[in-house]
Amino acid sequence: MGQLISKLNTLVSGLSRSVAANIVMLGLDASGKTTILYKIKLNETVKTIPTVGFNVETVGPIKGINFTVWDIGGQEKIRRLWQHYLKSADGLIYVVDSNDKDRLCKAREELYGILNNENMRSVPVVVIANKQDLPDAMDLSTVADGLDLNRIKQRQWKIQGACAKTGDGLFESMKAMSDLVKSYINKSLLEEKRDQYK
Repeated sequence: MGQLISKLNTLVSGLSRSVAANIVMLGLDASGKTTILYKIKLNETVKTIPTVGFNVETVGPIKGINFTVWDIGGQEKIRRLWQHYLKSADGLIYVVDSNDKDRLCKAREELYGILNNENMRSVPVVVIANKQDLPDAMDLSTVADGLDLNRIKQRQWKIQGACAKTGDGLFESMKAMSDLVKSYINKSLLEEKRDQYK
């Protein structure tokens, strides 16, 4: 009887424990990263200027998980510095301007540069196809094809349409990131334990 109560207590405490995760949010300049970050944090549309450097905020968009989100500037000269923020990432939010057809190939090139980084091996990805409210915005399948997302095999990923200004699609994006990160962290812990017993 005592063992059963102990197991139940362990189970309940495990369910109520909050998971903390480091998330990097990357994408080309003017894709809407900072607007997304502050919409999630404050539920307000904040007037932003191009990020030179980074913004970092802790947000709890979904019950049971806290994200420390690193929003790194996307200008060309800053992109070279992205690699320095990848070391302890548990998840990647990659933001794409759905209205910027001319730079979709560049967005794909930068995405695969990140995914091929040694520190990002198997880290889950949520692609936010932002600015879906604009009349000429590409639909999700066009963005997914343009980014060649079906090529991603060794990690979990999801694409979600959104509008940072109104908040449409952001809850769904954070829910997807939460689910993928929890799975990733649990898998990493299991592998760590397995390695200990080898």
